[in-house]
This record gives sequence, structure tokens and C-alpha cells, in this order.
Amino acid sequence: MFKRTMYACTAFFAALSSFAGNPPLPRIAIAGIGIESSTFSPALSTVASFTIKRGAEIFTSYPTFLQSGSPYRSRAVWLPAVTARSLPGGAVTREAYETMVGYILDSLRKNLPYDGLFFDIHGAMSVVGLDDPEGDLITRVRKVVGSKTIISTSMDLHGNVSMRLAEQSDLITCYRMAPHEDALETKQRSVEQLLQRLESGKGKPKYKAWVPVPILLPGEQTSTRIEPAKGLYEEVRTVAKTPGVIEAAVWMGYPWADEPRNHGVVMVTGDEKSAVAAAAEKLASHFWSVRSQFHFVAPTGSLEQCLDTAVSSQKHPFFISDSGDNPTAGGAGDVTWSLQYILSRKEFNTNKGPVLIYASIPGPDMIEKALQAGVGAKVKGFVGAAVDSRYAPPLLIDGTVYSMYKGDPDAGVEAVIQTGSVYVIVTQKRKPYHKEADFTRLNLQPRKADIVVVKIGYLEPELYNMKADWLLALTPGGVDQDLARLPYKRIERPMCPVDKNIPNPDLSVRWVESSDEARLD
Repeated sequence: MFKRTMYACTAFFAALSSFAGNPPLPRIAIAGIGIESSTFSPALSTVASFTIKRGAEIFTSYPTFLQSGSPYRSRAVWLPAVTARSLPGGAVTREAYETMVGYILDSLRKNLPYDGLFFDIHGAMSVVGLDDPEGDLITRVRKVVGSKTIISTSMDLHGNVSMRLAEQSDLITCYRMAPHEDALETKQRSVEQLLQRLESGKGKPKYKAWVPVPILLPGEQTSTRIEPAKGLYEEVRTVAKTPGVIEAAVWMGYPWADEPRNHGVVMVTGDEKSAVAAAAEKLASHFWSVRSQFHFVAPTGSLEQCLDTAVSSQKHPFFISDSGDNPTAGGAGDVTWSLQYILSRKEFNTNKGPVLIYASIPGPDMIEKALQAGVGAKVKGFVGAAVDSRYAPPLLIDGTVYSMYKGDPDAGVEAVIQTGSVYVIVTQKRKPYHKEADFTRLNLQPRKADIVVVKIGYLEPELYNMKADWLLALTPGGVDQDLARLPYKRIERPMCPVDKNIPNPDLSVRWVESSDEARLD
């Protein structure tokens, strides 16, 4: 009832505006699917992996600019369709993909026609048996909404931009920060550009430039906290302000999917051909010129080396990234290899040892036993390796239930199991740990711990600001940071840094067809 009333009110005010002599408000849809999918992980993502929002619920994803009463809401008749977002994981099953695409297309058909569409995606989705899912999705959306609708695409900078996606996107942009502190800012910029083109009557950009760059790097080597990514994305901001240019963007690509479209890309859109071309080629040249300068955002080492350093350090809390099974990059999140090694070390065998917090490992079996036993009780149960057992089997933990929390939207139930001086966060379902509150609500004090090991790559802002020191452990998993160990078979070659001594590529502009002319097959 609320949703129908909201849409009725929006339509009423749009009609009132038209009656008063003002041009009718543009009709704008919102749709998209967002996930990072590692094809090097045995995990599969299903519909249950996604949070699906429909209609007015979608506005809650944009609290900074599309909340009720915001100026943006009064500039258009908003017709949100369906969005689906998931924690990074394995490839999406074809059945799940087709189900979600069906939701989107069915919803879009109900409110035709549209002047614009905000296409909110990640850009690194893999689907079993389907190359370039985002290109497929936008093409199918275009068949429904028609060629006149202006589509503005917002993406993660670790997404992939195929020529098909570029053709069907009229406006396109991506984040300029890693970690992605500008995520909502980027989505707002995408919507603002769409509204400006509609309100001004300028319509679709006259020119779209696309330049593929044979570079494929993990986010942990392309953090904008440090050079050379910092300077590259500063130049993106500068270039985007060039007269005749609407937007400029650089994508790093997603290295943990073995697909031909996965590589760096520069795109620039605008109305002046020479300005667009110069901007695109300048950014592509800059990107290529610094290819050998990309390094990990933190010192790296084996897990053994990292723990040796952390144990002997006087700096606390000492953070270690268990990077190979990072669930926010596409890892299964349940590889037990690192935890098994930690628990085997003598320093941690008694409660007198260095306090180490481990976040985290899924273990439904252990959670069930902890719930039955209660806080303070002894428990013994298996954790991990239900999805990815390639590196180590399920791990038997014998310890004490230190604390529990029920009702987390990602983890479900969480339990901290103390064994020796190690506090293992066990979850009912996998969950990333990015914020201090994730720990403190479990009665853990990460600031007072000696060592904090997190399944993560680069540290998210709160953890980064908390650390006294930090190392990135090159551990095994579905998102192995050592790309040379990945069995690539389908990416385009040569590719930096997987291949060495690569000749200079052709970094000239490829002009992208307008969506008015692009094929829909």
C-alpha cells in the first residue's frame, strides 16, 4: 500500500508540474546486480547469496542522496525496479542469474517508458557458462527499455568493461578510491550526470572512448592510499573537468576470474571528440607508464614470517591480513589452512601466550554446539572447509565459549571460541570483519590484543586507523594474491604482471558505438 501511495504521489506531482507549464519530470528506473565472483574458488553463488530489493526499498541503498525528501527525489519520477547485491563469492549459477535477470526485466516492463535508467552494478560477476554477464544483462535491459532511454552505469573500479557493456552504457563511471570510501559519492555522480543530460535536453554523449590496457592487478597492489594509483586517480579527477568531457574513469579489472574481458580499461565520455580522445589516451598512457610501480599496500610475507614478526614486535595491535581467502574479494571464507597453522604454534597453546584474535571462520557445527553449551562452557567441534577444502580439511577446535551474538545479517550467529591465547570468531555463515564494532559486540577488544588476523586484503578504514603495524600474508585460497600461482587459461595474453617484458601496446582510442546503433545480440 505504501509503495502504491508513494508512486501515486510522485505521478501526481509530476502531472501538477506539467500542468503548471514546467516540463514533465524525467522517468528514471533503477536496476542492477552486484557481486565479485572468483572462478578460482570452488564456491558457487545462488539466489540465496543475494540481498534482493524491489521498488521503494531500493532507495535505502542510497541514503546520502535518494532518501525521502532529498532534492534528487523531486527532480524525477523514480521507478526503482529490482537490485541484487551479494558479498563476493564464487561464480553465480546460471539458474540464479536467469532468475534475477527475470526479476529485473519483469519489473521494468511494468512501468515503461523510461527517459533514463541508473544501472548500478559491480562489474566483476562471473556466471557459470556465460562470458561477460554484465554485458549480457545490460543488453537484455536495453531490449526492454529501448534505445531512447539514457543508461548511466556506476561500477567498482575492480570491475570489467567489455565493449558490449560500453556500447549499451550511455554514461559510465567507477570508484576513484580503494578502499572504496567514495562508493556512494560515485553513485551520486552517476545519477547527477544522468539528470543533467535529461534536464538540459543534451541527451546521450556524442562520443565514448574505450582503451583496453593489458594490466591486471589485485586491489592490494592498487590502493589509492599510495602511489602510483593515488596519482593516477588524481589525474582522473583532473581530466574529468576538461571542457568537452563529461566523465573519465579507469578500471583495474578483476584478477580472480579467468575471462577474456578481465583487464584494465580507460573510458571517457563527452561531446567534443578531440577532448575525449586526448583525455582517454592521456590516462591510458599514464596507466601503462606506471605499470612496474604497483606494489602491495603493506609489506608481505608467508604466514610463518608474518607471525614471527608479529610475535616479536612491541607494536600492538599488530594486524595480519589472511589475504588468500578474503571473502570480500571472492574467497570462500572457509579455508582453514591459516587457522590450522596458528593453532599449531606453541606460543598460543596456553592462555598466557600472546592474545590473538582470528576473524573469522564459518562453522555451523560449532555454532550449534556453542548454542547448546552456552557462554563459559567447554565445546569441541569442526569449523571450515565445507566449501574450499583444497588446502586443509575441516578443523577440530577444542575450547571454551567466550561470547556469542545472535542476529547478524551476514553471519547469523557468531561465537568466540577461546583455545589457548587464541580467540577464534566462528560464524554460522561467512562474514567479513571490517569495523571495530564487529569485534566489540563480541566482547573482544582488538585495540588491546597483541595480534589480530583478519581474512581481508587491504585493511578497511577503521582497521587501518586502529593498527599499530600490519603485514599482508600471502596465503592460499580462491583469491590468491600471488597471481603467478593462478592457472590462467583464458585471459588475453600477454598481460602485465603475469607476463614479463611485454611490448608497448596500442593505447589509441577505440570509438564506441552509440547505444542507438549498437547491436542487441
